[in-house]
Amino acid sequence: MRPVVNLLPKVKHRVFYGHPWVFASEIGSVEGSFSPGDVVEVRDPRGRFVCLGYLNPESTITVRVLSREDREIDEGFFRERVRQAVEYRHSLFGVKYPFGQDSGGYRLVYSEGDFLPGLVVDVFAGYVSFQTLTLGIDRWKETLVDAIHEFVSPKGVYERNDAPVRRLEGLNLRAGYLGAPFDPLIEMDENGVTVMVDIQRGQKTGYFLDQSENRLVARKFLSGRSVLDAFSYSGGFGLSALVGGASGVLFMDVSEAALDLCRAAAGRNRFDVEMSFRAANVFDALREFERSGRKFGAVLLDPPAFARSRKMVESALAGYKEVNLRAMKVIEDGGILCTSSCSQHVTAQEFDNMLDEAASDARVVLRVIERRGQRADHPILAGVPETEYLKFRVCQVLKG
Repeated sequence: MRPVVNLLPKVKHRVFYGHPWVFASEIGSVEGSFSPGDVVEVRDPRGRFVCLGYLNPESTITVRVLSREDREIDEGFFRERVRQAVEYRHSLFGVKYPFGQDSGGYRLVYSEGDFLPGLVVDVFAGYVSFQTLTLGIDRWKETLVDAIHEFVSPKGVYERNDAPVRRLEGLNLRAGYLGAPFDPLIEMDENGVTVMVDIQRGQKTGYFLDQSENRLVARKFLSGRSVLDAFSYSGGFGLSALVGGASGVLFMDVSEAALDLCRAAAGRNRFDVEMSFRAANVFDALREFERSGRKFGAVLLDPPAFARSRKMVESALAGYKEVNLRAMKVIEDGGILCTSSCSQHVTAQEFDNMLDEAASDARVVLRVIERRGQRADHPILAGVPETEYLKFRVCQVLKG
């Protein structure tokens, strides 16, 4: 028999309303012997079945839901979940099978959004970046990799289990090839642009696929404009701007390694326009541009997450306001601001309120052209706000 997790009475449990997490503070008792990572049955205070999930008593999120049906959780279960994720991406993008032969990039599995909590799988031009971020899913790693080979036929698989969040689950950090080694620097097509993905040393899984459609949307507003791609990382936004007819792009990131990826991609695309690359702190550089009077036709802001918890939201919003305010001041009248937040703890309303305040302090008017979020291969579940994290806005900056 499975171990049983009994929920406390007189608590409004979010799991009753579709949320995939059960917190330690919601649990009354656990019946039966178990090891961390085991599959358990969750029951309501009246002893009725609620769901199945894997248990980690060392984590604040003690149970992560796998199924709301009383069924066997075995290799076949995980294989079917991966197959469903592949089918969903096929329906979204029309990618022909096998995915491993496609030149584009896709998030194949998005953790809770694909009902596989803790599993993140990205495909970059046929190469797979693989993460198991929770103890329960890590125990099924071999089964999951086998399923990916079956349904994707990748050119290669690289494990990126070097994310510090694994330590919260009691897991060690590790990274390396799962199978035959390959060149970790990958050329990938994104909306007709060649971008470079460092699957071994790049940020997160190697590239930020959640912004792919936003880069395409931004492109149509940037023709003929001089562009600052701030927090550029590997240059996805700036490269897309060049394809869209931007007159020139300054790629800026604090990381010289990130700028090397920009340079490599720029060379492969053979753009015949002005490009420059600068390793700098964006906050400091924007103040410098303001003092010198330098202006841009557009500024693209894609900063890292400033808030890792709700406790950090106030300071994060202050940081977002500062960088957006400074950007507004160096944009020409009628120019474009494309700005983002990937902090899940900052709500869309908080982000928009911050932009309003920044515009007021900068003494400009923002005309909001586009309000967008993450691409659909990062599925959002109703009632699970944690699955919706990306805010992206395209605005015209008016100073008259």
